[in-house]
Amino acid sequence: MRRHSWLWAIGMVVVVGILAFAQARKPASPPGTAATQLGGKYVQVKDGQTYQGGSWIEVTYSRPIKRGREILFGTGADYGKTLNDGAPVWRAGANQTTRLKTELPLVFEGKTLPVGEYSVFVDLKENAWTLIFSNLAAQEKYDPNNKTALWGAYGYTPDKDVLRVTMKLDNLPFSMEEFTIAFIDMVADGGKLAMMWDKTLATVPFKVGS
Repeated sequence: MRRHSWLWAIGMVVVVGILAFAQARKPASPPGTAATQLGGKYVQVKDGQTYQGGSWIEVTYSRPIKRGREILFGTGADYGKTLNDGAPVWRAGANQTTRLKTELPLVFEGKTLPVGEYSVFVDLKENAWTLIFSNLAAQEKYDPNNKTALWGAYGYTPDKDVLRVTMKLDNLPFSMEEFTIAFIDMVADGGKLAMMWDKTLATVPFKVGS
C-alpha cells in the first residue's frame, strides 16, 4: 500500500511539472506594446517632478522573431507574400490584428486620424510601404465563425480604411531579431511611429491635431 502511495505521489509531481512547463512556454510571437504620452507637462511636487495632463497613444501587437531566416520580406513580385500569408496586406506583426488606440487626434501627411481605436495593417511593396488605419473590428481570440471581426489581416477589405500614409524606408546598421514597433524622435507635439525588423526601418512622422 505504501508503495502505491509513493507511485501516486511521484505521478502527481510529474503531471504538475508538465502542466507548469506547458503554462510557462512562451508563444512563438510574444505580445508587445508601444506607448507614449503627449500633451501634458512636468510639474513640481514635494518629492520631485510628475507628468500631468498627458494623453496616451498605444499600439498592441505580436512580435514575430527572425530565428535565422535570411530573407524575411522577399524580393520582386514576391515581396511581402510570405509575411502576408495569404492575406491581402500584412497584419504588422503576428497572431491578432495589430491595434492602435489614441486619446489625441493625430495628423499624418496633413490627414487627421481622429481619437479612437483602429486596426493597423501595412501594404508591403518593395521600396514602398503603406501604413493603413482601419475601422475593421479585431478578434481577441481566433474564432472562425466570427465573420464581423478579423483575425490578423485575413478578410481585410479597404472599404473600412480611415487613413493611408506612405512610410519612409531605411536600412538599420544592425539586425533587429524581434519585430518591434516604437515611438521615436518624440517632441512635445509629435514624433515618428517606427517599425523595425531585421535591417529594415519603416517610419512615418505625425503631429498632434486639434
